[in-house]
Amino acid sequence: MNYWLMKSEPGECSIDDVASAKNQTVPWTGVRNYQARNFMRDTMRVGDLAFFYHSSCPEPGIAGIVEIATPAYPDPTQFDAKSKYHDPKSTRESPRWMLVDTRLSRKTRLIPLGELREYQQLADMRILARGNRLSITPVTPGEWNFIAKKLLKI
Repeated sequence: MNYWLMKSEPGECSIDDVASAKNQTVPWTGVRNYQARNFMRDTMRVGDLAFFYHSSCPEPGIAGIVEIATPAYPDPTQFDAKSKYHDPKSTRESPRWMLVDTRLSRKTRLIPLGELREYQQLADMRILARGNRLSITPVTPGEWNFIAKKLLKI
């Protein structure tokens, strides 16, 4: 099993939006970074777990846990000329952008970014690296277990 951290702006899709979605499942649309796309396409597997992270908001942080519910498939927003995620260079025959569906595993207390920074055990976590802008980053089993057991007590 792999572990991930997936960032979403709450105005786009919040943990509450996932909780209220049909089957508590949402497609992870709009990723337009090749490395993040490659994580979904090449490395993520059904059953992997991810911290759902609220970003670009007054208090960014981990807000829940989601499970990867589907293998990667083409992101339909790349083909929609009315979508802000439209990519005119992408074709249905050769799509550039992929997504996975995520299903709610559980909402958690918000673990703010500042709290994550307090722990030496998380010092190498990619979300804490200066200049990290990736919307999807791997989480090591040690980081996952520390956050799950120490901070979330699950």
